[in-house]
Amino acid sequence: MSEIIKVGVLGAGGRMGREICKAITDDPELELVAAVDPRFAGIDIGQVAGSSVAGLDIAGDINALSRAGAEVVIDFTIADATKHSMEWCASNGVHMVIGTTGLGDKDIDQARQMFEQSSVNCFIAANFAVGAVLMNRFVEIAARYMDGAEVIEIHHDAKVDAPSGTALRLAEAISQGVSTAVHNGKQYGQDKTERTVIKEVRGGVTDGGIRIHSLRIPGMVAHHEVVFGSVGQSLTIRHDAFDRTSFMPGIIMATKAVRDHPGVTIGLDELLGI
Repeated sequence: MSEIIKVGVLGAGGRMGREICKAITDDPELELVAAVDPRFAGIDIGQVAGSSVAGLDIAGDINALSRAGAEVVIDFTIADATKHSMEWCASNGVHMVIGTTGLGDKDIDQARQMFEQSSVNCFIAANFAVGAVLMNRFVEIAARYMDGAEVIEIHHDAKVDAPSGTALRLAEAISQGVSTAVHNGKQYGQDKTERTVIKEVRGGVTDGGIRIHSLRIPGMVAHHEVVFGSVGQSLTIRHDAFDRTSFMPGIIMATKAVRDHPGVTIGLDELLGI
């Protein structure tokens, strides 16, 4: 039997944090040793996440990770908190798995600098659903052959950032596909709209010229769609996460692998071999 990995969760009382605590508890190769969330400090994690993970009081500060001997910490909080957590983990010898959205290129560069100079590693992904990772790859391939595309992302109305990190990755995948297009000189997604009645009705535009439309609707979880068009045809590639449990297999996979991947790893692609 493989060595049991001691895991801590930051933001343990949040919607994602609760599901992560359950997933860790259900996996025989992982042990939940620390749950951190200042909003629920002193409360048994079982009262928040369910009786199956009872018996561990939620801590109010990140130093609980050291006290519990956590080897890997999973962070699904907010960008400002995660930036502090990255610095703490790099300095205190704790590997990280990060699913927080809203981290920019500068934040990723800082993470690389911190973890490459430390003895521990970091795994960062915009989306831990395996289907979403596969979608990203399919989109890159399709972009080589189609003549235009736009991205639509739909999330619950409590999501604080827009567009989603996954939508940005999809736009990057389209741009990457276009850069290796099979026919030269293609004008990808050229917008000929001359008049708009409502400001920004055509969505936001990435640096690569790809349009993204963000919807925030109660009852949704995470849904991404790329609509391609070419002469006489269209192609739609879509991924729907109907429940947060869809992210758990990818999170568990990264948690078990992060110790063996030096520095900072971006995305599940490498673990899936795509």
